[in-house]
Amino acid sequence: MSATEPTVFVVDDDPSVLRALERLLRSAGYVVEAYASPRAFLELAPAERPGCLVLDLRMPDLGGLELHEELERRGCSLPVVFLTGHGDVSSSVRAMKAGAIDFLTKPCDDTDLLAAVARAIDRDARARAARDEQRALRTRFEALTPREREVCVRVARGLLNKEIADELGAAEKTIKVHRGRVMEKLGVASVAELVRLVDRLDGP
Repeated sequence: MSATEPTVFVVDDDPSVLRALERLLRSAGYVVEAYASPRAFLELAPAERPGCLVLDLRMPDLGGLELHEELERRGCSLPVVFLTGHGDVSSSVRAMKAGAIDFLTKPCDDTDLLAAVARAIDRDARARAARDEQRALRTRFEALTPREREVCVRVARGLLNKEIADELGAAEKTIKVHRGRVMEKLGVASVAELVRLVDRLDGP
């Protein structure tokens, strides 16, 4: 099993349901890890693994909604599909507001569950790709010196070298040198590319 292969984590306190879900998901080609309680999941499941969580709503000690909230507090952003025999409107609304992919009532159609899991894994993959891109962009930006960052931000705002020099109290030719280094370090060939890169950063 690849360390980056998506895993469907299933948490349900009903052993027969847990086995059935595990068989269904494995038959669809997913890597599956099954847990009989939220506490076991919190103790054993690595937070950074890609995939999604299929989660029962009502369980002893810690309910599904509470587990979802605890994962958020821990910074774990696994998408969640709720699967419950005790659904109600308020629980459904609370789950969806918290970002759940779907809220399915037992017994649910296998096709509906597999479709929800596919959507959850797709969302997780896209979110991880976006975070990876953001980290890479941030690393490139942090390779700039403090002065180069000042120049970079002003170039992205559309200022000319002379205007930047006036703002920073530097010689125009010095700004030109800094600007060239910024473009080289960030791997961009035009101001338009630089603007797009800075726009994708979470506030340089």
